[in-house]
Amino acid sequence: MLAMQYRGPYRVRATHKSEPHIEHPNDAIVRVTRSCICGSDLHLYHGIVPDTRIGHTFGHEFTGIVEEVGSSVQSLKKGDHVLVPFNIFCGSCFFCRKELYSNCHNVNPEATAVGGIYGYSHTTGGYDGGQAEYVRVPMADVGPLVLPPDLSLDDAVLLTDACPTGYHAAEMGDIAEGDTVVVFGCGPVGLFAAKSAWLMGAGRVIMVDHIEYRLEFARKFAQCEVVNFKEVGDMAIHIKKMTDWLGADVCIDAVGCEAAGNTMQRLTGLKLKLQAGAATVLHWAINSARKGGNISVVGVYGPTFNFVPIGNLVNKGLTMRGNQAAVKRHLPRLIEHIQAGRLKPSEVITHRIPLEDVADAYHIFSSKLDNCIKPVLIPPSARQLEPARPAVAQSQSQSQNHVH
Repeated sequence: MLAMQYRGPYRVRATHKSEPHIEHPNDAIVRVTRSCICGSDLHLYHGIVPDTRIGHTFGHEFTGIVEEVGSSVQSLKKGDHVLVPFNIFCGSCFFCRKELYSNCHNVNPEATAVGGIYGYSHTTGGYDGGQAEYVRVPMADVGPLVLPPDLSLDDAVLLTDACPTGYHAAEMGDIAEGDTVVVFGCGPVGLFAAKSAWLMGAGRVIMVDHIEYRLEFARKFAQCEVVNFKEVGDMAIHIKKMTDWLGADVCIDAVGCEAAGNTMQRLTGLKLKLQAGAATVLHWAINSARKGGNISVVGVYGPTFNFVPIGNLVNKGLTMRGNQAAVKRHLPRLIEHIQAGRLKPSEVITHRIPLEDVADAYHIFSSKLDNCIKPVLIPPSARQLEPARPAVAQSQSQSQNHVH
């Protein structure tokens, strides 16, 4: 089968690998119809995540058609079209019973914190991901969701991670009616966090980034105020000026370990690796929040320590929450929002690219070329089921033709 293969930092390629097979009675084999490149994949691509091994196939956001099921699978059958949450979880352990699916205790022998994740290094279990023609899906009775007939594939694939993670970020912020919410990062997760903040009753939403086309997209998609952090002196002071010197009620970190904005943080976190990534946005969030406010963290950081102003958090009486999204828990509400017309996840898709061109797709997304917000990979067999599309959008005018 055709699959993306990691060959080292900044080196990925489309190659042929052996097709996966049933390894456990509760497995399913899924033929991929859509697969996204996530901002989190770029941390792997850049060589930031430990134990990312040569030959690994990335991709934790995918939909597909069930081709085969193991003898124990009861909830799926051959031919079902499913979306597959990025969490791999058993559904029966202590944490799964609390709907903490991202913290499943039985699927990741490499860690005691995070559960299993498709295509995300051996620190999350070493499972191959969905940037391929076929994927082995463990725990198939509890993970995948059969697509409702009125849910488009492009909306569905965004429900495997980016949209639920943004929603999860807003939920962890415990947003009250009328709250001012600041979202750091105008990537897809940040965009969905901002959109979700409105759904949860926010009175004001501000998004922060430094790339103009992303800020403009955020302004239109999330109907929010925007701030270019390169145009302000001190981020925390600027947010306080915007909020009658009180600070934001809720700050959401949707950036994580590769944040720009502070040279020393990038030096210690990314170049010298003295901490688990640049903690720039954690500083901004803690210092920009009002006393008694909430901090929500969904940006990816390493499992080791970071230089974080914990004294400020304590003295201001802040509440900080973070976790990988428990996707399956959020799906009923998000599908309801989509069916009611309040949310259209596929609006963030700017590029649809053949799986064969995965190296180009990573370069475009990583380098922020062609006004790219969210790229989707289409395997060859899936393209046979829909009208032919251009291989790679080469300009913004062409990209716009790809936006739904």
